[in-house]
Amino acid sequence: MRYAICLFLLTCLINTFCWAGAEGKISFIQTTEAAGLRFQHVDGRSGQRYFLETVGSGAAFFDYDGDGLLDIYLVNSTDLPGSHSPTPPTNRLYHNNGDGTFTDVTEQAGVGDTSYGAGCAVADYDNDGDLDLYVTNFDANLLYRNNGDRTFTDVTQHAGVGDSRWSLGCAFADYDNDGFVDLYVANYINFDFETHTACTQKGVATYCPPESFEGSPDTLYRNNGDGTFTDVTTTTGVYNKDGKGMGVVFGDYDNDGDVDCYVGNDAGENFLYQNKGDGTFTNVGWMAGVEADENGNVQGTMGVDFGDYDNDGLLDLVAVNYQQQPNALYRNDNGSFFTDVSFVAGMAESLPYVGWGADFFDVDNDGDKDLLIVNGHLQDTVEQYDDTTTYPQRNYLLINNGQGRFVDVAMKVGSGLQSLKVSRGLATGDYDNDGDLDVLISNANDAPQLLRNDSGNQGNWILIRTIGTRSNRAGIGTRVKIQTGDLIQIDEVRSGSGYLSQNDLRLHFGVGTHKRIDRIEVRWPSGTVDIVQDIEPNQILTITESASQ
Repeated sequence: MRYAICLFLLTCLINTFCWAGAEGKISFIQTTEAAGLRFQHVDGRSGQRYFLETVGSGAAFFDYDGDGLLDIYLVNSTDLPGSHSPTPPTNRLYHNNGDGTFTDVTEQAGVGDTSYGAGCAVADYDNDGDLDLYVTNFDANLLYRNNGDRTFTDVTQHAGVGDSRWSLGCAFADYDNDGFVDLYVANYINFDFETHTACTQKGVATYCPPESFEGSPDTLYRNNGDGTFTDVTTTTGVYNKDGKGMGVVFGDYDNDGDVDCYVGNDAGENFLYQNKGDGTFTNVGWMAGVEADENGNVQGTMGVDFGDYDNDGLLDLVAVNYQQQPNALYRNDNGSFFTDVSFVAGMAESLPYVGWGADFFDVDNDGDKDLLIVNGHLQDTVEQYDDTTTYPQRNYLLINNGQGRFVDVAMKVGSGLQSLKVSRGLATGDYDNDGDLDVLISNANDAPQLLRNDSGNQGNWILIRTIGTRSNRAGIGTRVKIQTGDLIQIDEVRSGSGYLSQNDLRLHFGVGTHKRIDRIEVRWPSGTVDIVQDIEPNQILTITESASQ
């Protein structure tokens, strides 16, 4: 115990020394109201404390109309028994006007669902050149096909993907490399109003813990290539009745050319499904060391993400957890096994907080991945019985010092990240196309936050858009490696990650002071490899599969 405390203090000192003054160069500005995002999340609370109310909802950055500008989708919930909103709470789509403002186009686009919403993910599932949208709900999920004219059509019934269980996280990926993206849906718990019971802690009314409910198996849908999907959960080896799935993310952690899947479960072991390359998966979470913490204790995991934070060519993992459970950073050691480096890397400060959305991204364009984690308790009465925490909480901006450690600078980078909120979903993307990544946070029973990154482009950068030909059209699952001098970075195009949310599908790389990018290697899901050399930074580069050949 003494050793752990000394190690923690030493880590803090090292981090502080290495990053003293760095926060002065980073700035996030709150632009929600000025941008025209007039949205209010509604969780349906009426004092009954239905467990539904605790999990919040997600958000998406995606270019729905193909004009090169990121638009915004915000998922809402709805009234529950005993609550009555003046107007029906509705999911909202906002069109990017290109001048820093957005226009609500929900009605014109046809995506204003009024179900009890949770998460969302985007992909071009029919390979027609525009991005489609999937939304998870308490009740039937929805698939919106993009018609290519700024409108969508609900094709859920035809496609066969209307899972009616309580679904949270979702993500598209081409697990069998046939050129069509498939769909993974993380289902949470079995909840119904008839069996709802009241719970208390120290005499204070609370929401019942997730351990009070049975889990619900996830679903994997295979894309048939004709606009329909088939449920292949059992035959592919991802059926698990013990899961309480929240976050889901795909990534090729073992570098074998097919995409693997990590699922964060609440109050149970997490799943790492290794793709065997024959259309099936094996859960290797326990063997790989990512099913629990370093002591084997399972956690209440919400958001999950892959990212190569140490630039060694292997995807590492982050899993953010409940109060008194440190957020877990798993370093990928060799493509087979991971090491829990949470305390050594500086993640111990998370103990009083409840983490939800998480994302690896390069905040300051210096060439290594930083971490943003958004927090908020689920118990709205927690301050009445626990003086170590609060219901609204601050978020974490963890800057990578390039030596495997992070330091939190959220309270020193402007007002945008300093407010106390009950945050849930997190999406990142360059909505103003200025070369640094901006942030969209969904807050439970509150307005969202659109935070513009005004860090002044400290380093050079490049944004890469992928267009598949043999592979799926949006290039989801594509591995991009860029080399600038002795700096080598990797990332993958990813649909759905973190917690219930969708990041910009374009890959962003900071390259620091480098004036040229020596080489970009693009490995597509089809196995095709494209190489582009001697590229100027500070541009948005579109790479089409096989174009370099």
